[in-house]
Amino acid sequence: KLYQDMESRIENAANMGRVPEEVHSKHKGFSQWDSYSSRTDHDTILQILLDGKDSSAKDVDGNVMPILVYLAREKRPHVAHNFKAGAMNSLIRVSSMISNGDIILNVDCDMYSNNSQSLRDALCFFMDEDKGHEIAFVQTPQCFENITKNDLYAGSLRVIFEMDFHGMDSLGGPLYIGTGCFHRREILCGRKFNDQIKKEASLHELEEKSKALASCTFEKNTLWGKEMGLQYGCSLEDVMTGLSIKCKGWKSVYYNPQRKAFLGVAPNTLPQALVQHKRWSEGCFQIFLSKHSPAWYAYGFISPGLQMAYCYYNLWVFLSWPTLYYCIIPSLYLLKGIPLFPQMSSPWFIPFAYVMLGDSSYCLMEFLWSGGTVKGWWNDLRLCLYKRTTSYLFAFVDTIFKFFGFSESTFIVSAKVAEEKVSQRYEKEIMEFGNSSPMLTLLATLALLNLFCLLGMLLKQVFINQEGLRIFYTMTLQVLLSGVLVLINVPVYQGLFLRKDKGRLPISVAAKSTALALSACFLFISTS
Repeated sequence: KLYQDMESRIENAANMGRVPEEVHSKHKGFSQWDSYSSRTDHDTILQILLDGKDSSAKDVDGNVMPILVYLAREKRPHVAHNFKAGAMNSLIRVSSMISNGDIILNVDCDMYSNNSQSLRDALCFFMDEDKGHEIAFVQTPQCFENITKNDLYAGSLRVIFEMDFHGMDSLGGPLYIGTGCFHRREILCGRKFNDQIKKEASLHELEEKSKALASCTFEKNTLWGKEMGLQYGCSLEDVMTGLSIKCKGWKSVYYNPQRKAFLGVAPNTLPQALVQHKRWSEGCFQIFLSKHSPAWYAYGFISPGLQMAYCYYNLWVFLSWPTLYYCIIPSLYLLKGIPLFPQMSSPWFIPFAYVMLGDSSYCLMEFLWSGGTVKGWWNDLRLCLYKRTTSYLFAFVDTIFKFFGFSESTFIVSAKVAEEKVSQRYEKEIMEFGNSSPMLTLLATLALLNLFCLLGMLLKQVFINQEGLRIFYTMTLQVLLSGVLVLINVPVYQGLFLRKDKGRLPISVAAKSTALALSACFLFISTS
């Protein structure tokens, strides 16, 4: 009931465009927002809502409520605020002044606790008599409550969290992924910042002292963002910070309970999913190109196995190039009737077929072992193709531009609210496109290119040249590859030509992608 009341008050304020007067008068924190001019230009706004000493402030079970603080750090247009990392560092400093707890829990704004025992279990790792002194942070998997039965957009990252991170756990611990993580405070901000005995102070004194810690200029000429707190200079500051911590000799632990510790909301449209993967892969590549690259910065500080694990994620973007090659070149040569792989009668056909069959079978068994379904694996395969040909490619190009100073880093915030119709289509596992972004245009172009090449080959070889099944004998692997690509892109064809709802691909995308795909086919055929 308390949560519903709060939700109702927030919705009313959002609909009115302002905080009602009767609510405004209850909290002095609202009056501090009078300095507000924009979300990037305002004073520090801080209020201690519960100080942890008020015996009348109790929960439904009669327990005294802990300290609760509202903080909006100071922001000015001329001072870099460093996005999420800057916000985290302000929270770390302010909480050091007010409560100074030994353990810090970090979760994203769209996640909530789903397991009341997770904190107790995390403390067991920190307090372990044999290994506890080595542990810097305990990482839980990033789980979502709105994943469909067959995981339409592969948002659960099932294989990563159910297999890969368990493997990293034996090598020194998983990545710090920015949410669902328990940290030792002293590791993040250093003993020097907190080595004095905390003195009792009034709420007013604490609030005034803490405001200075959230000032936009507090970090100037300090080690914050470099040696203290979360590190700056990368859109995946959490991964870079975790690596830096491990290079100081610390380890992490992966905690994956049967009842998930925290739940959030996964992307429920394809553009959201692709943008999210672009941010992740771009941030990972930025780390690889930085002075904090696991390839050289971590050499000698962490195990070679953990180095390779970090590099695997840091080099995601390079998967775009071989994937693009296999999505384009074999299909174009199929259209022209030129085989690129051995025909069935050749002994060299066996290793090619073995690699294709073996890799697919292994990935399927790995996915099923992780708790997925066959259709879920097919969806995962589709998203793997889509993110490699769009998200990773755009991430590679953007990172190179930023590396040479042609553009600046930005932080993309994921959408937290979806329209009702969008949510309904998502629950029915109908793919949502809905815009004309360059990513979707490229996606549609590649899908149509493979369709036109396969249909063109069938028309030319089977019906015009009347070669019949001979073409399937000489170009088996190319036909199979092109056929799989066409099947995997069925939702794209539906979005281009069959669907009428708002989640379809716009007509402009259909026109551009059709023109580009046909042009590529005709140009390739016309070349000698």
